[in-house]
Amino acid sequence: MSAKKMFDVLYLVELLTPRRDGGEKIPLFLERFQQRYEQALSLGCGISVPDNPMGRTRIGLPECISQLGLTVDPGKIVMNLNTFHSKTELDTLLDSAAELGINRLLVVRGDGGPELEKLNPQSIGGKHNIVTTPELVAYINREYEGQFITGVAFNPYKKNDFELAHLQRKIEAGAKFVITQPIFDRHEQVDAILDYGVPVVVEAWMSENVALFYKSVGIKQEQSDHSHDPRLVLQKLHQAYPGSCVYLAMLNFTTDWSVQLPHILSK
Repeated sequence: MSAKKMFDVLYLVELLTPRRDGGEKIPLFLERFQQRYEQALSLGCGISVPDNPMGRTRIGLPECISQLGLTVDPGKIVMNLNTFHSKTELDTLLDSAAELGINRLLVVRGDGGPELEKLNPQSIGGKHNIVTTPELVAYINREYEGQFITGVAFNPYKKNDFELAHLQRKIEAGAKFVITQPIFDRHEQVDAILDYGVPVVVEAWMSENVALFYKSVGIKQEQSDHSHDPRLVLQKLHQAYPGSCVYLAMLNFTTDWSVQLPHILSK
């Protein structure tokens, strides 16, 4: 199965839910979330919603969908889920997602933070001091058998042998798709996982702030990369990985998407 068919879309747009500390502005932020959610779907894109990114607590996707009465197309929605939840909170998120028809999950270790509780490894049958991604994937597929399609992340900037072996453990635990960290062109590490038997979604960095990308992945910025054209990057990725679904990180919702994403006009 191709990555595009896995999600019924060519693009997955990253969309953040409102922060819980928004106070009186939360209704306004929820309205903005609804507008962006509907904007992405109306243009034929899918949506991927991070789970408390950068360690800041945000309203969960199931809660947003329920409050706003949004529709769910399972082939176009990806809920991210990390290891920084209590067992009760984890199961509540999974139960709520299943009830709403959200069945695609991106399972990641997560950023962590002082406001977030770490999942107890023993509570999900883990054997380490901290919960690993393969253990969380295995728990979801065991306890919620047949209800979710679990995917995982792949970091092509980490040591080759370690990251490839770690990805293999995730797939053995039940992962059915992979989403990479942002890349700017064909990448040999990404090429190396194309034969792993699961769809691969490549990620594109759609912000012109390339310094933020390097900071987020923890690698040194190359001198030649100070100028960054997201449209050129997207063109290169389509050429290098034709037919692959592309995850769009940091896409500006106020820009003209027909310019940024020409493929939405040529489907």
